[in-house]
Amino acid sequence: GKIYQRAEQYVREYRTKERQLIHLKRKARRTGNFYLPDEAKLAFVIRIKGTQGMHPKPRKILQLLRLRQINNGVFVRLTAATRKMLTLVEPYVTYGYPTLSTVRQLVYKRGHAKFQGQRIPLTENTLVEKAVKRQNIICVEDLIHQIFTVGQPFRAAN
Repeated sequence: GKIYQRAEQYVREYRTKERQLIHLKRKARRTGNFYLPDEAKLAFVIRIKGTQGMHPKPRKILQLLRLRQINNGVFVRLTAATRKMLTLVEPYVTYGYPTLSTVRQLVYKRGHAKFQGQRIPLTENTLVEKAVKRQNIICVEDLIHQIFTVGQPFRAAN
């Protein structure tokens, strides 16, 4: 019951945001202007190079971003500090701004939770509820919503 209500609420929220974006773009075009969307708040960063001969500073930044192995990926909240960090480690990582469908696919296919010191794949909602219940996240859709919107419990969700 509650899980489905939340999922429906998120779908409504995403649709209204999408409609609002289309409306603003059309309005700008009608008046002869351009619509400049907001800067991205979320990035997905993937490690692409090893640490052979790497300076200690970029190595430390990669550790802070939890990118310890090649092909590891992590969602990052974009702030002035994280943007600066990304420019320093740019030769070793690649990053982009994911859409909602990309976030959903990544979480469903590759998402794992740390629970009691073990890394467990996200196969059912009960695992998510156990891992981050205190943050009011009770299902995978809640997790996706908090990651995509970069909400308050983003750190716990990530």
